[in-house]
Amino acid sequence: MTHPGTLIVTGGSRGIGAAVVRLAAASGYDVCLTYREQADAARALVQDIRAMGRQACCVQADVADEAAPGLAFDAAAALPHPVTALVNNAGTTGPIGAFSAVETSVLRRVLDVNVLGTMLFSRQAVRYWAGRSMGGSIVNISSVAATLGAPHEYVHYAASKAAVEGFTAGLARETAGLGIRVNAVSPGTTLTDIHAAAGEPDRPSRIAARVPMGRVARPEEIAEAVVWLLSEKAGYVSGEILKVAGGL
Repeated sequence: MTHPGTLIVTGGSRGIGAAVVRLAAASGYDVCLTYREQADAARALVQDIRAMGRQACCVQADVADEAAPGLAFDAAAALPHPVTALVNNAGTTGPIGAFSAVETSVLRRVLDVNVLGTMLFSRQAVRYWAGRSMGGSIVNISSVAATLGAPHEYVHYAASKAAVEGFTAGLARETAGLGIRVNAVSPGTTLTDIHAAAGEPDRPSRIAARVPMGRVARPEEIAEAVVWLLSEKAGYVSGEILKVAGGL
């Protein structure tokens, strides 16, 4: 069986990112993950992946920093197989509340992480693959907020994810001839600590009643969609936004 190569996952130390790392490793990938603050969690995850018989590494990087993609790809170069896939997972919401109360610094940070970070890492990946005359696969993590708008919660976050979806569509068409596939997964509310970081740790239980399936997602359910899109099983899929949102 052909080795699928190395996967880079941004924000891979927790939540959806960590679930993607685990499932991708179980599917045969070696993995390089980035983290910003969760060093202990990132290192523990790397050890878990190595215990599974896969190669893994982690690198501290702020995805909004122009140097971050180079740091990640340099770290991945120490692994035995070339980078074949990228998951742009790192994201932030800022505090939950009315848009009129959002500080400019929060707006800049959300756009820098969610949009600019996704673009910077994608640019690095396209340059990497084009320079080696090889194909690759990118999956960007969006949100159903991109189409629902998240009023009274985080309109700015929703707008950033709408930008990610537009970027996904355009880059997919621009790079298809190079053998590079670009897709996005649009999760509904998921059981991660992003809600606590936004100031409302109980948000999933509040949101569950709005979901047609009556519950929010587990990170592992989002990871299944991501890893499928990365795989050859989705080899003719590009430019798609796959909603994983319990019927929303």
